[in-house]
Amino acid sequence: MQKANAIEVNNITKKFGHVTAVDSVSFNVSEGEFFGFLGPNGAGKTTLIRMLTTLLKPTSGSAIVACCDVVKKADAVRREIGVVPQAMTSDLDLTGYENMDIYGRFYGIPAKEREERIIYLLEMVGLTNRANDLVATYSGGMRRRLEIARVLVHRPRILFLDEPTIGLDPQSRHVVWDFLRKLMEGDSITIFLTTHYMEEAEALCNMVAIIDLGKIIAIGSPDELKSQILGNDIITLTIVNLSKSIINTIEKLPFVHKIKTDDNSIRIYVDSGAHNLPALIDAVRTAGGNVASATIHEQSLEDVFIHYTGKTIREEEAKKVSFLTGAGVPSKWGR
Repeated sequence: MQKANAIEVNNITKKFGHVTAVDSVSFNVSEGEFFGFLGPNGAGKTTLIRMLTTLLKPTSGSAIVACCDVVKKADAVRREIGVVPQAMTSDLDLTGYENMDIYGRFYGIPAKEREERIIYLLEMVGLTNRANDLVATYSGGMRRRLEIARVLVHRPRILFLDEPTIGLDPQSRHVVWDFLRKLMEGDSITIFLTTHYMEEAEALCNMVAIIDLGKIIAIGSPDELKSQILGNDIITLTIVNLSKSIINTIEKLPFVHKIKTDDNSIRIYVDSGAHNLPALIDAVRTAGGNVASATIHEQSLEDVFIHYTGKTIREEEAKKVSFLTGAGVPSKWGR
């Protein structure tokens, strides 16, 4: 039986002056799905999530979130969602428990129910022993886990996470991932995640939309997206004196599906990379080339991105983010 849609987006567009941040985007997210929006910094992910969470009005198009139109019934939408923005928003001068208690009071949750819910969530994120410590003493990973737990106090139907592990070290990132997996197993909730970390989308998401320059360029499960590219492995060779004749020789090999060149390196989409690498190196030598280095990797979502755009997802360090305003649209547009 097909699940109902938790989110429906139809041709939504957002412009800031002459800049189009999100360009006629359409997609649906099913109830209970872990849906990822994957793309480089500046692709439009934060702008999109702010429209879906009622913080920005679309220039055109529409979106239904949880129950209602995000423009016509914004208050109703806000009651049904939890939002964790890029910027850290927990109060450093309060304890972890106090941060969550204030949040619960905002939603009018009765005292007894609020206390039980907070205790349960703090245990889930592994912060029970630090509940009465000031948030100023928390590590970045602990603070992020607190902020995810905080927005669950009122039992939202949909959880929006905008780059939730940005700026975290690898160990803290994996702790957050483990918590999110536990959350999906234990609670009936839909999660909408934006990220520029390929491994994050592959590790967590049932469905992924890849976005670049404000447009969706591919959508499907991670396995479906990777299956769109012929060849289960990609061999990257650095070749001394790379020439057209060497490229022509490689293209004629029966196990080669496609190649892409970049200066003196070449990406070759092949079947059974480990098995066929020796034959590939021999073919390069026969054609007069010399292989300086070779790497093999299984196809990833970044390879899907490269397939559609011809460029890599930029894994650059996150920009410094204001703890008050967050990242995204330039401040001259009032964010």
